[in-house]
Amino acid sequence: MTSAALITWFATAAGGICLLAIWLVEYDHKDAATRLPRTVVSAHALLALGGLVVWSAYLTSDASRLAWTAVVILAVVILLGLTMAVRWLGVYRASRAPSAVMVPAGARGAGPEIPAPVPPERNLPVPVVIAHGVLAMVTVVLVILTALDVGGS
Repeated sequence: MTSAALITWFATAAGGICLLAIWLVEYDHKDAATRLPRTVVSAHALLALGGLVVWSAYLTSDASRLAWTAVVILAVVILLGLTMAVRWLGVYRASRAPSAVMVPAGARGAGPEIPAPVPPERNLPVPVVIAHGVLAMVTVVLVILTALDVGGS
C-alpha cells in the first residue's frame, strides 16, 4: 500500500504541475483577475511536494511518525486544495453562463470594446482538474490507511 500511495502521489503531483504551469502561463500580473491567490497556490504546491519528501523518507526509514507527519501535511494541502477548487468552480460556472445584456435593436457601441480580464484559472482543463482531485483523494486514503497500519507492514 505504501508503494501505491507513492505512485498516486507522483501522479497527483504531475497533474498539479500541469495545472500550475497552465495557470502561470495565463497569469498576467497587470491584468490578474484571478480568484486564486498566489499564496494559496504556492502553499498548496510547496506543502504537497514537501509531504511527498516526508513520505519518501517514511518509505526509507519506516518511522511511523513520518507517516503521521505526512498525514498532517496532507490535511493542510487538502484544505488549500478544496479552497482553490471552490473558487475555480465559481470561475468555471461564470465563464459558461451566457451574459444577458439588453441592447436596443439597431444600437451601436460607442467604440471598440475592451474585453474584461479573464481569470487564468478559466483555462484549466476540466479533465485534468478532476483527475488531480480524484488522484489526490486516493492518495490521502492510501496514506491514512498506511499510517494506521491497515494491512500490516
